[in-house]
Amino acid sequence: MTHFVRLNFFCWIILFLVLSKASAAKPADGSEELPTLKSIIINGDSVLLIPSITKELDMFPKHNLILSYRNNNITFELTFADTLEYQYFLEGFDKKWTPWKHNSCKEYTNLPAGHYSFCARYMGPDNKVGETSFFVLKVLPLWYFSRPAIILYLVLFALIIRALYVQLDLGFARKQYLLEQIINKRTEDLIIEKEKTEALLANVLPKNTANEIMEKGKATKIKYNFVTVLFSDIQGFTKIAEEMNPEVLIDELDKFFFHFDSVVEKFGIEKIKTIGDAYMCAGGIPEKNRTNPVEVILAALEMKVYMNKLKKTSELEGMKYWDIRIGIHTGTVVAGVVGQKKLSYDIWGDTVNTASRMESSGEAGKINISGTTYEFVKDFFNCEYRGKMPVKYKGELEMYFVNGIVPDLSDENGGPNRKFIVKIQMIKLQDIEEMITKMFDDEAPPNLYFHNSSLVKNISNQVDLLSTAENLQDEEFINLKLASVFLLTGFITDYEKPMEASLRLVEEILPIYGFNQENIESTKKIIRNSFTDNQESLSDNILHDARYDYLGRVDFFKLTDKLLRERTEYGKHSDSKTWIELQRKQLSGHVFITNTAKFLRSVPVEKQIAGLKADGE
Repeated sequence: MTHFVRLNFFCWIILFLVLSKASAAKPADGSEELPTLKSIIINGDSVLLIPSITKELDMFPKHNLILSYRNNNITFELTFADTLEYQYFLEGFDKKWTPWKHNSCKEYTNLPAGHYSFCARYMGPDNKVGETSFFVLKVLPLWYFSRPAIILYLVLFALIIRALYVQLDLGFARKQYLLEQIINKRTEDLIIEKEKTEALLANVLPKNTANEIMEKGKATKIKYNFVTVLFSDIQGFTKIAEEMNPEVLIDELDKFFFHFDSVVEKFGIEKIKTIGDAYMCAGGIPEKNRTNPVEVILAALEMKVYMNKLKKTSELEGMKYWDIRIGIHTGTVVAGVVGQKKLSYDIWGDTVNTASRMESSGEAGKINISGTTYEFVKDFFNCEYRGKMPVKYKGELEMYFVNGIVPDLSDENGGPNRKFIVKIQMIKLQDIEEMITKMFDDEAPPNLYFHNSSLVKNISNQVDLLSTAENLQDEEFINLKLASVFLLTGFITDYEKPMEASLRLVEEILPIYGFNQENIESTKKIIRNSFTDNQESLSDNILHDARYDYLGRVDFFKLTDKLLRERTEYGKHSDSKTWIELQRKQLSGHVFITNTAKFLRSVPVEKQIAGLKADGE
């Protein structure tokens, strides 16, 4: 047996048993021996000798032969007999039996990998056919066609597919990232251009009007019932223009108007336009407020101070100086945008004409106001009565020169002092309260049944009442009042975290109304203390009593039902019995802090608790 042939162990046992028999078994009747497999020749040189097999071979399993893929040329040699013919069939390779021949050898070349069974037939002179099956053999495939190799191929194929997928995915992600970068860059560019456009438009138009035009393509005209209009004009400008170089003239005008722009922006006044040497602005538009007469006169005083400084400098240098007249009037105007291409924000009405007449009827270096404006500002400014002056197309109108801020409200430089600021902030509180109430009415969700504008008004009114009764100082009252109107605003946008939302709104809105950082921080502190039920000052005590005033009112049960309904819809409560128990505990544990709140309590706590028990039953 050569190294090219591999027989299994069981096959060797069979051969050993067979060899122990007679080397040439014969049939029982003494006839000629049956043909047997004599040898197997592999690749023409390796020979496997097979002993003579008798009928006893049928008692044993078939022989097994395993060949490598290189040893796939095999020749089967049977014992030869002159009187016999042979026919062969290799199951798994041949499609039919070979023709009858006297050749006792059968050669097969290039057998493909697979399982085979070799069979032979023999036929004697009497034409009787016998058949026997000698061997089962197996030709192994090439190593790269073997099962482990195929499994390896499948694994490699899967890995390749995975790698391709990852590569494609990375490529797609890279392209997507590049596209996102391009989109982000272009978006940033668009945002920058949009901001530039909006900034440019905001310099020409009020913010609300500009937004309306960008959204709708046009802006509606609005009537304002309380607006203060200022006109300024340079004294003798026509004569000055004839004598000055035009470029120098324009530079000087630009310098004046640039300063005037910064002044009106400081006081929240809207610049309307310039016409030659005339400068026009108005307070109380587009955002309505009650303090616009005072703010417009403050702006006029700063303009006057600026021009007086220039006048003194020009006199020292021996140059001609410019002096201005300023006229102011308060009344009703209509404001809006005119034109379709070159947009212009303008105001119309008798108030505008009267303000222009106040300017033309005034004197150089002075601020001339109408009697109407005087009534709104007389507590803030020293005004010199001029009497009734004739006005073209108007008849006689009362006029006043504004000489400055009243001494009690001015500082050492003649500007507004702390007392002046507090006084005007007290007026601004009404504007803020009105704005917050409108916010609740316009923007609050419909299911805020309890935390609504009615509760805001009630808390604000209680703060007014308790602050007066408890003699709270004005500066403290301002911050407390602001906290009372902003306290519940957070419920509009963030029911889960109302305190944080209220604090953000305080920081956003108060600077617009001219309140400083000290006011903002004090207001935020009072709001925090209210939400955390922490009383550190009289302001905290007053807001606490104002916020929980409903606990002692006759309509307590109606209000608590609204609160239950609201909290139920926001997923905070669902069981009315549990709610009644919570309200009972709150009533039992609640105590009004200020003496005024205790005195004003309408219904005793015992009666409220008894009413809750009745509802629970």
